[in-house]
Amino acid sequence: MIGSLIYAMTCTRPDLSWIVSRLSQTLSNPRTGDLIAAKHVLRYLKGTVDYELCFKKSDADLQLTAYSDSDWASCLEDRRSTTGYCCTLTEGGPLISWKSRKQPTAAISTCEAEYVALANTAQECLYLTQLLNGMYKKVHQSMKVSVDNQGAIELSKNPVNRQRSKHIDIKYHFVREMYVKGMIDIVYCPTQDMVADILTKPPTKCKLDNFKSIVFGCGN
Repeated sequence: MIGSLIYAMTCTRPDLSWIVSRLSQTLSNPRTGDLIAAKHVLRYLKGTVDYELCFKKSDADLQLTAYSDSDWASCLEDRRSTTGYCCTLTEGGPLISWKSRKQPTAAISTCEAEYVALANTAQECLYLTQLLNGMYKKVHQSMKVSVDNQGAIELSKNPVNRQRSKHIDIKYHFVREMYVKGMIDIVYCPTQDMVADILTKPPTKCKLDNFKSIVFGCGN
């Protein structure tokens, strides 16, 4: 059942990313609650069977835009946070890349969790930029990354070791180098407009309705 949901989530249903990621973590020791949750997902799919990614021709220039978000210590077992990011080529969507996954280390603050998520998003940005540059003659150099945490934005722009951030692994400071080179432009995005929020926690019906147009590119 989970394998089928993974296939759907990977190919056409970004809105399933969080719950499929969470259910995948219980495959070695599934419980009754996990089966009930999986059945709820199947009921949701049956009610939204017409949801699909809709790619349309755009008269505007293509512009890579990424949304990066994270919760904090949501897993009750190991207190690790969840990273969520997604990318689009046009302002109206749909998504061309998305990911929801548990972070490999425990973050001691929301700022650190958001910073780790931002570093993962920067890696995806670099890959997509290289891919597009290989497909088109137009060179894509800078990608806008929207983040809803001011602390993570300042940490990525100001390479200063502070008391609460000096322990962060050097591999996550990769985002600073990309920002200095002008490869990404990090901007603030209010939480209510953060599309990646549905990839880090259980999305409400209201949020799914608000972000449906940009997630699927349906224009509704």
